[in-house]
Amino acid sequence: MSELQRIAEELDAADPLAGVRGSFVLDDVTYLDGNSLGALPAHVPARVENVVRRQWGELRIRSWEESGWWTAPERIGDRIAPLVGAAAGQVVVGDSTSVNVFKALVAAVRMAQEDGRTGAAAGPVRDEILVDATTFPTDGYIAESAARMTGCALRPVAPAEVPSALGDRTAAVLLNHVDYRTGRLHDLPALTAAVHAAGAYAVWDLCHSAGALPVGLDEHGVDLAVGCTYKYLNGGPGSPAYLYVRRDLQPRFDSPLPGWNSHAEPFGMRSDYAPASGALRGRVGTPDILSLLALEAALDVWDEDGVSVAAVRTKSLQLTDFFLRCVGAYVPDGRVESVTPAAHAERGSQVALRCDDASEVMKRLIERGVVGDYRAPDVLRFGFTPLYVGFADVERAARVLARTLVG
Repeated sequence: MSELQRIAEELDAADPLAGVRGSFVLDDVTYLDGNSLGALPAHVPARVENVVRRQWGELRIRSWEESGWWTAPERIGDRIAPLVGAAAGQVVVGDSTSVNVFKALVAAVRMAQEDGRTGAAAGPVRDEILVDATTFPTDGYIAESAARMTGCALRPVAPAEVPSALGDRTAAVLLNHVDYRTGRLHDLPALTAAVHAAGAYAVWDLCHSAGALPVGLDEHGVDLAVGCTYKYLNGGPGSPAYLYVRRDLQPRFDSPLPGWNSHAEPFGMRSDYAPASGALRGRVGTPDILSLLALEAALDVWDEDGVSVAAVRTKSLQLTDFFLRCVGAYVPDGRVESVTPAAHAERGSQVALRCDDASEVMKRLIERGVVGDYRAPDVLRFGFTPLYVGFADVERAARVLARTLVG
């Protein structure tokens, strides 16, 4: 046994989250791709079978009331809320991340433009959207469409440059909490404060941070936020996303997608639209019940195992530190370069390594039982989900990586 293997054993033995691993369906593969798709919580299949066989198969239409289908979007939103630092009544679950980005960004611009019309002192028209220049592509696509719809100019800006790029024409800023390629954690409190100081609205994409690290939406006064649930929240492939609308903004949240599910009287079937109160304004059409209830079951892991986001963050940093240490010890100099920040305050829960022929390297790693993923043109991504990844997994992944690179 090598020194690093011995250290991994000691760290696993002392890990307060080690017992949570048994709550997931895992095999001998070292799975480091939870930043793309989380592992299956072991109790979810039985819960989904109940939904299909009893709630749908036996109760049928009665389940909208008797099984709580109708209230699922806000009920499950309230369960996600503490994981992103929000009080109840501000998160609604449904639709995809892309759809929720569109809702949030257009609503943010509409609020900013309304501020300009109703404020005590008239100023320039708020006709500019800033978007994270390093964003996941779909956020950029959605932002461009939202800009066209609202008559705004779209300006891509690196997150670090946002404070200096803000102006009195800025309506909204769309930012990623964690960069999907590099794993860089951006300064949500400082950037939100800068956006507010400029009189604009902050919209945050939490896809790569929710369930992996503290977010603090309420604490930091975030206006609007969105995120997926199939990564660190382990909701399953294509599980529905969520939308956060800060409580004091909810009466002004003007969704560009006013569906019957967000109507104040959804069964009134009125021809004119009147929005519901609260976060329910973020609903659109009929909820995706099977995926929603699979997600609800997956969230039980946090409650039944007594997991705190703080404990998850502590272990996440330990895992990524240890992985970088093992890579440094095993991989020959010059074969890989970490593009993930070393500073804890700037690191999410993944490590991205740049290397030659990264696509082929990742294919060989997967063949050898270490599953990460590849991002063009030259990045190997390894995601560390503290709920089920252990230190022995980390050591093995680095050791297999070294063997793959040299032979």
